Amino acid sequence: MKPTTLADLSQLKKEKRKFATITAYDASFAHLFAEQGISVMLIGDSLGMTIQGFDSTLPVTIEDISYHTRSVRAGAPRAFLIADMPFMSYATPEQSFDNAAELMRSGANMVKIEGGDWLCDTVKMLTERAVPVCGHLGLTPQSVNVLGGYKVQGRDESSAQKLLDDAIALEKAGMQLLVLECVPTTLAQRITEALDIPVIGIGAGNMTDGQILVMHDALGITARPPKFAKDFLKETGNIRDAIRLYIEQVESGAYPDQTHSFN
Repeated sequence: MKPTTLADLSQLKKEKRKFATITAYDASFAHLFAEQGISVMLIGDSLGMTIQGFDSTLPVTIEDISYHTRSVRAGAPRAFLIADMPFMSYATPEQSFDNAAELMRSGANMVKIEGGDWLCDTVKMLTERAVPVCGHLGLTPQSVNVLGGYKVQGRDESSAQKLLDDAIALEKAGMQLLVLECVPTTLAQRITEALDIPVIGIGAGNMTDGQILVMHDALGITARPPKFAKDFLKETGNIRDAIRLYIEQVESGAYPDQTHSFN
């Protein structure tokens, strides 16, 4: 199997073929996911909550993400890996250069940053320096204290328009992939159709180009899973079948359904 690239994901969008992605943090699970057909994985700062036991993603460091990126790369050498830039690791463009370089050297194919059009200069400068950038809009967990909790975003027309404008501005700046979290399905569809780049949803309905889940949510490990999560392990009884079912339901559009989406 040849390595997965951004060009492959862009082609899937052009062909209107949905794709499944998942978070991964170690070599064993990365290998298992790749074996079942997951070709895109995120080394998410969600590890602060799922692996380290914190109540938010804020304590996660670049060193943490770098360590787990190396581990995932060892388990999935041909997968397309997106590595999160954690809280305050990209507060200025200059700061982002060194931190992004560390993650790319650790095996990432792309870095992910959270925020709107204030990041346009950072996106432009990173892409000019050979670092592909994935954006993250909607519910941005690193901003949980500003947002007042983990709440659905873009429910009124003003905030919905702001998210759409931010997405367009970031794409113009060079963003090549977008994660859209916890927004109404109709807004996710508007943004997906407005952008030429692939859009990956999480709690954003089934009209995006791809879907991502935290692996602990997909496997029923999370004690209090979010509304958009589905326990695929409960339906299948073993992890490999659970991941295959997740892929099948994403590709067919069966997941997420209305019960796992926001209006």
